[in-house]
Amino acid sequence: MKNFTIDTDNNITAYTSREAAGNDAGERFSSEEELATVAEDWPGTRLIEIWNSLPGVQPVHKFTSRKVAVRRIWAAIQNLEATAGEPTRTPAVQARGKRKKAAGADLAPKSRSGTKTEQVIALLKQPSGATLKQLMATTSWQAHYADARIMPTCVGNPACGAGSLRWSRHNQ
Repeated sequence: MKNFTIDTDNNITAYTSREAAGNDAGERFSSEEELATVAEDWPGTRLIEIWNSLPGVQPVHKFTSRKVAVRRIWAAIQNLEATAGEPTRTPAVQARGKRKKAAGADLAPKSRSGTKTEQVIALLKQPSGATLKQLMATTSWQAHYADARIMPTCVGNPACGAGSLRWSRHNQ
């Protein structure tokens, strides 16, 4: 039967037996009931921090009850490998429970090729801009729809990245 300890930094350590745990600092438990007893006086935020620090779990902002939190934490830590020698620890939760992005992770949104959005942006980035007639021909939009889709987001908005935009109903 696996035995666990949890320290004040929310590091959970798995052991093969109580003897293997030795004098490890922290609160000990070996069953869901014992974990519930240990967690009785913990604030709900600590349960959330513990859950969010466990590997392979979906982070949460709250639990519906303390009982649910204990049950889910107990189930998740069963996957920790217990050893007689060197203990297996889960990492302590990072600052405010936020997880760091993997190094080199691409933060730019990915666009699919060939979408109407991509086609419209390509038209708008042309040096001469795009006419309503060109947008309607490319996207199969009706005039009122193309007007409503483009006007609020691009006209006069330098963040749109559309370059010079020649926009007029007279250019149809």
